[in-house]
Amino acid sequence: MSTKPNTSAAPIVPWYRHPWLWFVIAIPAFAVAFSLHFVYLAVIHRDAVVRDDWYEDGKSINNSFSRDEAALALGLVANITFDDTTGEVLLTLNAKAPVEAPSIELNFVHSTQSGKDQKLVLQRLMGNSYRGQLAQPLDGVFQIELSTRDWRLAGTRRLPSQEGISLQPE
Repeated sequence: MSTKPNTSAAPIVPWYRHPWLWFVIAIPAFAVAFSLHFVYLAVIHRDAVVRDDWYEDGKSINNSFSRDEAALALGLVANITFDDTTGEVLLTLNAKAPVEAPSIELNFVHSTQSGKDQKLVLQRLMGNSYRGQLAQPLDGVFQIELSTRDWRLAGTRRLPSQEGISLQPE
């Protein structure tokens, strides 16, 4: 009997030549790569929805209610128009009694992006007209607050608005 080696057997292939092995290794490797990419995105693009001074905002809510009631008692209605080319903001303030404010604060707070927030101080032109200047164009949904030390008008609007906006006490 002759003992010949069996030549019909499949040749032994090294482990790194099996395609299914690389397929199985690729799935967790892609999962790790994608998770590291999302960690990077989360760190770079932080969510700035919550303001740092939220506690002070909560404490001042009672004060803002009294200022809202004062605006209602005065019968205030504010009409705000925007000049898109120059960034000028014009305010016409109508009330039951004359409002004697040399300047009025106008805040635009973007709903989700604090980098788009703007705070203007409108200066009195004559009578019940005021003027201010935007630093950059407004685009998106903004919470708008027009206020002095004594009263406040607030609302939420989508800007830019071709017709302008009107604020009145609610």
